[in-house]
Amino acid sequence: MSTPLPDAGQNWVDARAPEAWKPWLKLGRFDRPVGIWLLLLPGWQGIALALGQNRAAPDLYDLWLFTAFAIGACLMRAAGCAFNDVVDRDIDRKVARTAGRPVASGQISVKQAWVFIVTCSLVAFLILLTLGPTAILLGFGSLAMVAAYPFMKRITWWPQAWLGMTFNWGALMGFAAVTGEVTPAAVLLWLGGVFWTLGYDTIYALQDIEDDALVGVKSTARRLGSGVRTGVALFYGAAVLCAGLAGVAAGLWLPFFLGLAVCALHLAWQVWRLRPDDGALALRLFKSNRDAGLILLAAIAAGALSVSF
Repeated sequence: MSTPLPDAGQNWVDARAPEAWKPWLKLGRFDRPVGIWLLLLPGWQGIALALGQNRAAPDLYDLWLFTAFAIGACLMRAAGCAFNDVVDRDIDRKVARTAGRPVASGQISVKQAWVFIVTCSLVAFLILLTLGPTAILLGFGSLAMVAAYPFMKRITWWPQAWLGMTFNWGALMGFAAVTGEVTPAAVLLWLGGVFWTLGYDTIYALQDIEDDALVGVKSTARRLGSGVRTGVALFYGAAVLCAGLAGVAAGLWLPFFLGLAVCALHLAWQVWRLRPDDGALALRLFKSNRDAGLILLAAIAAGALSVSF
């Protein structure tokens, strides 16, 4: 029988999914949907920013883009997590939080996990083909970053930076899917997302800081040590600055900046609450970044609407 994983909390997979499905849903992290949101929201933000820069109201194709990115985020996050579990299965067995994962615990074999990865990737590829040439090229460009991520924690103290570049690539793709190009506004939005991920994934890594030290896994949480709160504050500050500059570059108006101020307050609240020695609190603060991303999306949408009508 599949048992709840330590960082999953109350979730629909453990509560309602058929028993035979649970290991597969957990392999794709569907028991922890916050990761889907964190991968999806930069793409939606990129679409909204492009509409604002183009001074255009959404048409049917734009509405399809929001749907396509949602499905694609679910599939690619599932494939990426499964790939990460295959690569990290020996490390995962030594870390309390990850020892029960399906591959590490033997519920799913490595060959079965590869079938899952390929299937999710193929369906996502078919969706990618609907997004236009520039977005398609960007999608292919992201594959190397996705493949390299599981190895970053072995070679650098900054794997969270690599994750940020990868997880926020959708901002560039979403923007390009609407406009057919990547402008400075899109790059600034992506860069802001990189800093945002640096902050929230540093918070997430606080849960494993002792186990990571024992098995030799590197992270920004370990690298920053006692200065982790200052580091997260600087990352979040840079994220807000870059997002603001993206709004300026796209010509967004006052509603965007009011929403961005609310987002900044939310991130400041996270830093204020953060306690480096409280892993449970770190997980709650990490999960609250879904709300931070939604606030920024609402801010961009409000700014886009204000210049479109």
